[in-house]
Amino acid sequence: MTRYKLLSWNVNGLRAVMKKGFPEWFQAQDADVVCLQETKLQQEQIPAELVKPDGYHRYFDFAEKKGYSGVALFTKREPISVAKTINENFEREGRVLIAEYPEFTLYGIYFPNGQSSEVRLNYKLGFYDAFLAHCEAQRKQGKKIVITGDINTAHKEIDLARPKPNETNSGFLPIERAWLDKLVAHGYIDTLRMFNQSPEQYTYWDQRFNARPRNVGWRIDYFFVSEELKANVKDAFIQADVQGSDHCPVGLVLDF
Repeated sequence: MTRYKLLSWNVNGLRAVMKKGFPEWFQAQDADVVCLQETKLQQEQIPAELVKPDGYHRYFDFAEKKGYSGVALFTKREPISVAKTINENFEREGRVLIAEYPEFTLYGIYFPNGQSSEVRLNYKLGFYDAFLAHCEAQRKQGKKIVITGDINTAHKEIDLARPKPNETNSGFLPIERAWLDKLVAHGYIDTLRMFNQSPEQYTYWDQRFNARPRNVGWRIDYFFVSEELKANVKDAFIQADVQGSDHCPVGLVLDF
């Protein structure tokens, strides 16, 4: 049997979180795969401890704009291949790492935020559609899909503390939630809800309003799998007690 323990975390600045317990967390997890979002750095700014992390292959996708976006992948097993694009229209912001393993294809994605303007909301929705099209093309080739990262949308009312006041805010707009409905309708499974149907399961808390101590949060970080992998899912979880970012890590365990 081959087991994969996968973790994903929007660290809101990798250099910053290195000073807030990230190295200790990383070592303690002993995960097979760790995906990070919002690394906010360039090649020359990778922390020294992560240039050649012991026991891991590492990959980064950097944004053209400095101090912005960015994703990373740390993996014990060297992937068959690693790609950094879903569509040529979405290559400049450092949002995509796609790692192909023998058992599945992993998408570690930092999805756009649509809060700042209608232009950015449209960019987010375009990214959503291009992403799903890419995943579906891979499935048609026989690939089994794992999706993780900061999707930047809470799917259902149970997934945020204050749904009604946020129905007109990006992150919980009907049009954004409809895309998650579409994702599920295409046969992708929200793995946390296979194990935990409880409310107040959040992964993000706004730092401006002291929201975390009061658990006024959002669940916007996910692990989805294509339905072909459902039987391989052994656990899915949130590490809500892990500090250091305005997000917390999420995890998935797969057995093959």
